[in-house]
Amino acid sequence: QVQLVESGGGLVQAGASLRLSCAASARTFGMLNMAWFRQAPGKERDFVARINWGGTSTFYADSVKGRFTISVDNAKNTVYLQMDNLKPEDTAVYYCAGGPAARIVTSAYNYWGQGTQVTVSS
Repeated sequence: QVQLVESGGGLVQAGASLRLSCAASARTFGMLNMAWFRQAPGKERDFVARINWGGTSTFYADSVKGRFTISVDNAKNTVYLQMDNLKPEDTAVYYCAGGPAARIVTSAYNYWGQGTQVTVSS
């Protein structure tokens, strides 16, 4: 069973940066694409960014484009989310996910991490 473990969340002030990490215990054909989603209290889980393991295909939600960068380290089976110029509205639990297709909906992803809290104060 593949496990995804996120780390790197925390409490920061607006304008600061954080880097989230997602370490995969293994890689399978059912996990060719990786993504980050986030869920704020009382809201649905929303797409943030996705990438393939080759690092050649990325896609971002409009709300984070230009501020967040998704990347992979194949040697470490790890996906990163560099978050710069954080805003209070970025506050959420961030989840790492893996799936076979390059999609932006939660239903397309079979593997999920436990989530890491990001809180941005104004």
